[in-house]
Amino acid sequence: MDAHDLHLMDLLDRQYLETPFYGSRKMTAYLCGLGHPVNRKRVQRLMRLMGLETIYPKPNLSKRRHDHKVYPYLLKGVSIDRPNFVWSTDITYIRLPSGFLYLTALIDWYSRYVLSWRLSNCLESGFCVEALLDALGSHPQPEIFNTDQGVQFTSANFLSPLLMRKIKVSMDSKGRALDNIFVERLWRSLKYEEVYLREYQTVQEARESIGRYFSFYNNKRLHQALGYKTPRFFHFD
Repeated sequence: MDAHDLHLMDLLDRQYLETPFYGSRKMTAYLCGLGHPVNRKRVQRLMRLMGLETIYPKPNLSKRRHDHKVYPYLLKGVSIDRPNFVWSTDITYIRLPSGFLYLTALIDWYSRYVLSWRLSNCLESGFCVEALLDALGSHPQPEIFNTDQGVQFTSANFLSPLLMRKIKVSMDSKGRALDNIFVERLWRSLKYEEVYLREYQTVQEARESIGRYFSFYNNKRLHQALGYKTPRFFHFD
């Protein structure tokens, strides 16, 4: 992949966070307006590569397997009033000069605390399972665990640690990104406050810098929705 395509993908990524309802036609017009004379076919190819789908405001990185069991969404109308009641997870991507890394994180809904995270250069379920086991080994287990319907999260390897602990599994309805809104907000904060401000050159650089950001996010970043307190304050105090 050439440097110009990577630059266009950066621009698409940023605009997608602002206008997830833009399809390939509007994205083409947006890039042309910035002085990049691309055609719609190229934009469609880049959006497919990135997993960007119109309306659904998140990278569609975790494809569903129709032979995997899908669980119902359990959180509609539920009051999240304490830590370790509901956890959630998702996947996003991080650009490097040579391509992409994939990032997964687990978050506590009540406190917004990032419980664990992992980077991978492929979309196999292993890095998601590692992050899950790390969180389960470091914190009191949740009552409900929410994911999307992606193959990484419907796989037996991922679900087994939850089911054996009798944790209820909840899955987003197809096409409803607001079902997992707190992780979506985490990705937005991470990208605007960390990823877009840096140009990671290596996997190690990305891992170290993202690790520093999540430490800041948990322990020092003040959240308006939390009364200008930190996730750590609500998760442990």
